[in-house]
Amino acid sequence: MSAGGAGPAEPGRGEAGGIRTALAGLTTRGRSFLAAGIAAAICSFVLGQSDLLRVGLLLAVLPLICATVLYRTRYRVAANRRLAPARVPAGSEARVHLVMDNVSRLPTGLLMLQDRVPYVLGPRPRFVLDRVEPGGRREVSYRVRSDLRGRYPLGPLQLRLTDPFGMCELTRSFHAYDTLTVIPRVEPLAPVRFGGEAQGYGDGRQRSLALAGEDDVIPRGYRYGDDLRRVHWRSTARYGELMVRREEQPRRSRCTVLLDTRGAAYEGAGPDSAFEWAVSGTASVLVHMLERGFSVRLLTDGGGAAPGEGADGFAGTGQETADAAGLMMDTLAVIDHSDGTGLSRAYDVLRGGNEGLLVAFLGDLDEEQATTVAKMSRRGGGAVAFVLDPDVWTREPTDVPRAGNRHTERLRLLREAGWTALSVPRGASLDELWRQAERERPGLTAMSGEARG
Repeated sequence: MSAGGAGPAEPGRGEAGGIRTALAGLTTRGRSFLAAGIAAAICSFVLGQSDLLRVGLLLAVLPLICATVLYRTRYRVAANRRLAPARVPAGSEARVHLVMDNVSRLPTGLLMLQDRVPYVLGPRPRFVLDRVEPGGRREVSYRVRSDLRGRYPLGPLQLRLTDPFGMCELTRSFHAYDTLTVIPRVEPLAPVRFGGEAQGYGDGRQRSLALAGEDDVIPRGYRYGDDLRRVHWRSTARYGELMVRREEQPRRSRCTVLLDTRGAAYEGAGPDSAFEWAVSGTASVLVHMLERGFSVRLLTDGGGAAPGEGADGFAGTGQETADAAGLMMDTLAVIDHSDGTGLSRAYDVLRGGNEGLLVAFLGDLDEEQATTVAKMSRRGGGAVAFVLDPDVWTREPTDVPRAGNRHTERLRLLREAGWTALSVPRGASLDELWRQAERERPGLTAMSGEARG
């Protein structure tokens, strides 16, 4: 939920500016009355009809009086906008609630509200509010929906004032606006096992020695509160002080998800394009692994990661897990094609250490990039690649496949290097491919690279 409110903008300063603002607010009816009045006045002088002059003055003065009175009106109105929810998956609806409060001692006239929204969210919503009593409140709401990821500003809210005769219409704007974040679609995934039973998949943990600091040795010195049953007497006699055996504690397994964002690797655009499928698949795997207790990290072809991500990625339980998922979804909501041509930067990041399970969503690969990706599997406890063939995603169902498709050769190269590489057909379900990867997992020896150490 988010909120924002402010009073309407004050009229422009200066008498000349006020007159121009009032005249600019004349409606078609008001301009017609003013033109008819001027024409009647001119005709009265030409024809010498004084009665026609009085009619002309009445027609001309009426819209001017309405514009002046409307411009001098001082409504004190407060507005509040609430989004429910402020972060919504692509293709889902969010509801926007608008609350108007009359904080002045005078009742308002007819009010027309218009909220400014981007065109991808739908038409601009408009509402008409009748007279609002002093201290009164009016609530209206509308829905927005987008099939495209992104961050979309809502507002500022515009308040349109009109007189009872419809001669003049003025617009006052609020200053506050809110942001709706449309995140990728997240598909639930089955809790499959990519490694042996010893590592366990349920909470993504394995056993490791407990270190109190980098300078600890085996065994370590006694600390206040240590169990005396863990005293290592042989080391105590050797060092001349109490030494205790280190205990074991759970260590969180790690997972890195690599998203290929190279613009040259994908063809087509829109919600059903190959790149959007890859972004949605990345989001699904990140959320799934985080919920299973893994430390997860988002990596792109440029070597970048999500803002706020630690050295070992995001990890946590309860609210921390939800916050970490939210940060990664916000990053994927605005991610776009990169200008890069290779995956060498991502490889440089991965070769710095053992990164546990590696899941990659890749676009079209040439021979050089396929060789670079093949080397990445040696740095992780397991490697799963979902490779999208642009020829399949852009070809119509009735088209004949191209001869000598290199996509098959790239898959074979990755599989020989230890990857579980799957081709992603157009409109495929990630959950089905996720299960298929579990069935074709030869070459994956562990869920976490810690086991290889």
